[in-house]
Amino acid sequence: MTDTGLVPPDGLRRYLDETFGPSEAALEVSRLGEGHSNLTFLVRRGDDEYVLRRPPRGDIQPGTHEMHREYTVMDAIASNGMPVPVPRPVALCRDEVYIGAPFYLMSLVDGIVVRGAVPDAFDAPEHRRAMGLELVDRLADIHSLDWLAIGLSSLARKPEGFLERNLRRMQQLYDAVRHREVPEIDEAGAWLREHAPSQRDVTLTHGDYKLDNVMFGPQAPPRIVAVVDWEIATIGDPLVDLGWMLYFSPEPGDPEMQSVAGEVSREPGYPSRSELAQRYAQRTGRPIDDLRFYAAMAGWKIAIIMEGSNMRHKQGDADDPMFEMLDAGVPALAAKSLSIIRGELEVGV
Repeated sequence: MTDTGLVPPDGLRRYLDETFGPSEAALEVSRLGEGHSNLTFLVRRGDDEYVLRRPPRGDIQPGTHEMHREYTVMDAIASNGMPVPVPRPVALCRDEVYIGAPFYLMSLVDGIVVRGAVPDAFDAPEHRRAMGLELVDRLADIHSLDWLAIGLSSLARKPEGFLERNLRRMQQLYDAVRHREVPEIDEAGAWLREHAPSQRDVTLTHGDYKLDNVMFGPQAPPRIVAVVDWEIATIGDPLVDLGWMLYFSPEPGDPEMQSVAGEVSREPGYPSRSELAQRYAQRTGRPIDDLRFYAAMAGWKIAIIMEGSNMRHKQGDADDPMFEMLDAGVPALAAKSLSIIRGELEVGV
């Protein structure tokens, strides 16, 4: 076993024995992916393979990194045969006694997460275009799900007030993790609170929908085989998801900056933000005239989230190498939000 310290082998073995029956097979655990939030591991016990998800180390703000939320949403989608592909949930453990944190197990999906370079099988303009169109089409599918019918009413906490509540909640989160002054976050937040549009619709929302939170099948043409990382999914304003996806779709000519979701969308063939937005509008019939607000909100939110990671990194509770860049990276994320607010960066309208 590869002991990461985050998945103690004795505790995990005890859980597996109690849940699936005793086994003398060797237990192997290895880290998967480069996720910067919840942590993902491959678990092998004999012929059985699972993917384990658990929260990061350190102090966790209430309402974040909720394993049961992620598990519940995927279980509802998978159990009801919905058109959104997700890994099959296997077991949820809310008891921290086994590995020191709540966690869940899901099936292993044969797929590719595109975060850095495009895989050779997709390295052509027509395939990069297909990746972008797949991404926005699956977002439209998520927003078309009947969340009441599939049993997700527990996520609906006054969904008609979602936008106002989300702005307030993110400001509270920033106040909780504030350890230095970042004027760009303050300026963007003030503008957003003053210019929030009236919420028009309520759907299931993913909350972190971008290119590196889906998995593509290993062979061309690109097809999404799983949407992952549902940890902040809720019932709310669908345009929050669209604005988030567009914010994380840099184009040629945009200012250079380290992207949380990679730079694939700058490559030839990938659809422009305008094309992605228009395709979403055509697929859903939903007005998208407030996209400047929603994309700017995405930049403000990710800056706050990453400032929380920056604080945990400085406290020694996060060892992700990417976090070493956050002293400069957080203001840059918020500055991009300000560029959208000022009309210096177009987001698709």
